[in-house]
Amino acid sequence: MSLSLPVSKWLVAIVSLVALVAAFIFGPANASASINYGDEVAALAEKQVGSPYKYGGTTPKGFDASGLTQYVYKNAATEMKIPRTSAEQYKTGKAVKQTDLKTGDLVFYATGTKGKVSFVGIYNGKGTFVGTTTKGVKVVKMSDKYWKDRYIGAKRVIK
Repeated sequence: MSLSLPVSKWLVAIVSLVALVAAFIFGPANASASINYGDEVAALAEKQVGSPYKYGGTTPKGFDASGLTQYVYKNAATEMKIPRTSAEQYKTGKAVKQTDLKTGDLVFYATGTKGKVSFVGIYNGKGTFVGTTTKGVKVVKMSDKYWKDRYIGAKRVIK
């Protein structure tokens, strides 16, 4: 003996559609947003472009070179505390070849005594970095003769 119920095809379609929508809304979320910390660091550095230079400066009211990098790393999603001076920052992280630079890497220069780290910037891709010069925070081409001649190396502090 078989039991059959009078069910409309429309009702089956509507119930199926509701079940499908509910599965999308309440089902497990497999997509996850991941932050590319290097890109985020570089983006925050670029937001500081135009900030003035200030000897010993560590805020957008005025930066020196290492004050900018310290500020950006602390206030970006990385929330990293890095040393205050460019020479101390050079002692942190993992050395990176110039050909292997990624956004967010620190790039170091000898702008004073030859061979001695005295300047740091944040690599932002395309052969440029964001750094604080005496004219304020700006985007600088690494290929410019002044910077090319003074390049010391780079460090990756983001894991």
